[in-house]
Amino acid sequence: MTQKTQHQDDCCAVDLNNADGKTLKKVLLLVLFINLGMFFVEVVGGLIAHSNALLADSLDMLGDAFVYGISIAVLFKHPSVRAKASLVKGIIMLLLGFFVVGESIFKIINPVIPVAEIITIIGLLALLANAVSFVLLLKHKAKDLNVRSAWICSRNDVFANIGVIIAGLLVARFNSMWPDVTVGLIIAFIVIQSSFQIIKESLEHSKQQK
Repeated sequence: MTQKTQHQDDCCAVDLNNADGKTLKKVLLLVLFINLGMFFVEVVGGLIAHSNALLADSLDMLGDAFVYGISIAVLFKHPSVRAKASLVKGIIMLLLGFFVVGESIFKIINPVIPVAEIITIIGLLALLANAVSFVLLLKHKAKDLNVRSAWICSRNDVFANIGVIIAGLLVARFNSMWPDVTVGLIIAFIVIQSSFQIIKESLEHSKQQK
């Protein structure tokens, strides 16, 4: 092992017995449960309201919960293992993004005007949940590649939730499905763009470990 590689391993390692390591694990568990809870709220709300934006955001929440689960599982592993896990997360996010695009196309082919009030209320609740997750992860994002990818998920979710709220307001104003469909596609774009960023960073990190 070269001196450079040794330094990279040390700077990226998380000690399970270290106070910071224990705190980080608790933070990841908390945001995991926050995202799982909001997934169920949004998927039910999306089905009731016939909202593409809520369903898209619920899938994003589910993907994030999976991201946090993997992050916890590999948090104390070797840096090369964490880099591979981050790559898997990036690929999952990419697939979810394309799935949302497919859902948006389906909504266009089978138009239904969603319930604006449900979209707006659940959007506000999801924004609060993701804002809490964002703040919790903020001070830990520089410590580990997987934590950084988890923080990116929360950051994107905050913007996505704002879009969902705007969609609900516009659906109410114009009595149209198009704001809902548009936000679904925007969420897909954000997820796909972020997945490429995570995949790129993971591949670069893997090369550094060789």
